Amino acid sequence: MEIIELLLDEENETAGIDAISIVSSPAIESDFIKLKSQEIKFAKVDDEKRILMGAALIPNKPIYRKDERKEYYVYFSADTVRKASELFFMNGNQNNTTLEHNMALNGLTVVESWIVEDAEMDKTKKYGLDVPVGTWMVSMKVNNDEIWNEYVKTDKVKGFSIEGYFADKANIKASVEDIAEKEAEEKIEEIRNLFKKKKIELETYNDYPDAVSNNAKRGIELNKKVNNKCATLVGKNRAATLAKKGNISLSTIKRMYSYLSRAETYYDESDTEACGTISYLLWGGKAGLRWSLSKLKELDEVNLKSMVIDEDYAVIDDRLAYSTQAKAEEMAINIGCKGFHTHEFENKTWYMPCEKHINK
Repeated sequence: MEIIELLLDEENETAGIDAISIVSSPAIESDFIKLKSQEIKFAKVDDEKRILMGAALIPNKPIYRKDERKEYYVYFSADTVRKASELFFMNGNQNNTTLEHNMALNGLTVVESWIVEDAEMDKTKKYGLDVPVGTWMVSMKVNNDEIWNEYVKTDKVKGFSIEGYFADKANIKASVEDIAEKEAEEKIEEIRNLFKKKKIELETYNDYPDAVSNNAKRGIELNKKVNNKCATLVGKNRAATLAKKGNISLSTIKRMYSYLSRAETYYDESDTEACGTISYLLWGGKAGLRWSLSKLKELDEVNLKSMVIDEDYAVIDDRLAYSTQAKAEEMAINIGCKGFHTHEFENKTWYMPCEKHINK
């Protein structure tokens, strides 16, 4: 069975952990504990503080996975665990929580985070938790009566589970059945030594005009007014990058151009609550369209009409296409159309939002 190491793709703005979910069966097999209050000034003694403590990620721990094609294990190195914990807060995701990876929750916040450096001296011992060095621990405040009373106090949920985007960088055939945890960690160390990763330094750009950043900021403000219902996580992260004048890769510029050239149809400056308008602004708006096109010409990127960007994205007739039907349908909702259609390109079926192909 395959063992796959998951890494952070540092060239991908969407990489990392978006949210922490409270679940009944945590994949890392480490339950959280419920902490009650100690005496605090101006607080009633024994009132519950409603804080959960548990492991968010354990390094070198094989986690079983199964999809429609195969069964396999994934794991995170200690270095990836640390980077993921840092990026989680750098991206301001401490309020992003879900229930069983399905329902977004309000009133739950990660209020404490640390990496275990000494298993015997760490405060996890005080609360009866046995975790290895390198574990990412979090404490979560629960200001949600329904969740606390119906799920936490009744033990319907038992631990944390992460949500995010990671890259598969290496895999090898290996048996993990009947391997003790110690032996599994040694096997993973062997795998890591066998596969040396080469970091590819991709050139990035941030020479887009202030109008692009201002459009992204405007999109973020409008989205907040409609409870952030518009755009996918990719669109929201793209806006965050553009708003702070962050660097974007050539691949992102291609997606930017393709999305904006298509979504322009659904942009209505007078309707500031429409998702088509908001999503268009999040990606940089008209200024973003003009800049991305000029940048691609400057970089001598030929064949803009149709190209494969990577295994997940392609540009076909100046429109962005996706490798899955589900992604195309998701994007259709965000830009204000329905359904999807397909294209055969480079010996592969690609899915595009909207029932019909809309030309500029």
